[in-house]
Amino acid sequence: MLIVFDFMALSILIYLSYMKLHLAYNSIKFSAVLMIFFCFFSATCLAQPVVLSITNPAQFSEMTQLDQFGGPSSGTYSPTEAERQRIAWFREAKFGMFMHWGLYSAMAGYWKGEKVTGGEWAIKMHKLPIEEYRQLAKTFNPIKFNADEWVSLIKAAGMKYLVITAKHHDGFAMFRSSVSSYNIVDATPFKRDPMKELKAACDRHGIKFGLYYSHAQDWNEPDAYGNNWSFNGYKGYMDKYLEQKAYPQIQEICEQYRPDIIWYDTPGEMNMERAQKVAGISRTILPNTLVNSRIFNTNAPGLWDYKSSGDNDGFVQYHNVPWELCGTLNRSWAYKKWDTAFRPVNELLYHLIDAVSKNGNYLLNVGPTAEGEITAPYAERLRELGDWLKRNGEAVYGCNGTAFGTEFGDYAMVEGKSSFVASPVIWRCTTKPGKLYIHVFNMPANGKIVLPAVKGKIKNAFLLANKNHRVTTKQSADGVMVGLPKKAIDTLATVICLEL
Repeated sequence: MLIVFDFMALSILIYLSYMKLHLAYNSIKFSAVLMIFFCFFSATCLAQPVVLSITNPAQFSEMTQLDQFGGPSSGTYSPTEAERQRIAWFREAKFGMFMHWGLYSAMAGYWKGEKVTGGEWAIKMHKLPIEEYRQLAKTFNPIKFNADEWVSLIKAAGMKYLVITAKHHDGFAMFRSSVSSYNIVDATPFKRDPMKELKAACDRHGIKFGLYYSHAQDWNEPDAYGNNWSFNGYKGYMDKYLEQKAYPQIQEICEQYRPDIIWYDTPGEMNMERAQKVAGISRTILPNTLVNSRIFNTNAPGLWDYKSSGDNDGFVQYHNVPWELCGTLNRSWAYKKWDTAFRPVNELLYHLIDAVSKNGNYLLNVGPTAEGEITAPYAERLRELGDWLKRNGEAVYGCNGTAFGTEFGDYAMVEGKSSFVASPVIWRCTTKPGKLYIHVFNMPANGKIVLPAVKGKIKNAFLLANKNHRVTTKQSADGVMVGLPKKAIDTLATVICLEL
């Protein structure tokens, strides 16, 4: 059975000024007597208990065939064979696209001419009248939407799967629904089902298809969790909402689109019984569909398949349970016209490599416009990521995590407390049987990096993007010194392959 005792702890950001990157910093106390401190959830991730262990290398049979792992790790993972097979494609894929698209896209970061924050959360953050928000459906008409163009861009970015909002917290269904007429086919002039078109396009292009569904929070429904400002005398009858809308719509999306992932979010007012019913609907119809951990605060056998970390907030160390970092390409999930703070490509690539090195995936978000376009700043960065992956994808797709673990940092006493202290980011390691891939982000001035000791003789060392370019190594019981090119071969990240 898949039993997991891990959850996100209190997070703060450690800024690395020279790279303009940030690392999530999980403050977890672990001592020889196995004391556990419970933390509160960060901005978007749920509060959950953490068990941390200094890992026995034998636990890493899935991660690497090497036995020199020496760093701290978190989580316990004991999948059944069926669970292992179900998630196999996900662990191979590593990189996916997230899309937030709905009526909130028509706001584009404004409400009645005034700039608003929150995007898809603006309704709740600014307590907007839900009856006025519903009127956006009357003019929502994404005539520039082209499913094949979107999926072609996903493929060009080197992404292997898509997760798109079928229903966000606003309650509006971006699919044909017989359960509620508040959907894109019945309530808008568009009259088309974009989820059906995207599913067909993903099938044509060999991309796995996933749907985001807000199962607990629905601001359009007086009985659901979330809207305590629009309905007089709001009390909420959660089971009534679940029985009348959420359960039947989850059944609809399973039967109509047969998604490879159902991505749940914000499980307020959920309990184990409700969560198991939600999971049971999809498991009954689609036994091989993956379910993420935001279905409920805690896990139970068969409830979820992989851990969703915090938004833009990954694990600081290797995590034994398969996990996924979801992050934004700029500073927003849904499209905002005024948000032009797009992240540089080297930062996006770092998050991908860092996640893979820690046994995770990276789900990178795009916010299409209400007209159905993915704007140039998104597309340009995605294509640049795809170009790097064409040269170096061997070191990402199908890779296991690091062979070492100590490069991330370690626990130390900080102000009288045992806290994880992250190390400066110079390199990351991903692995395949008999191979170590060293991703170098910052070329040291002396042209050398020193790796921890490697068990087994290094037989060959070369640049992955140019296998004719050999790299010098000096191996000892204390570590491995790797001689680097005088100039970075790749301005984003240079990958060195060490063959054993």
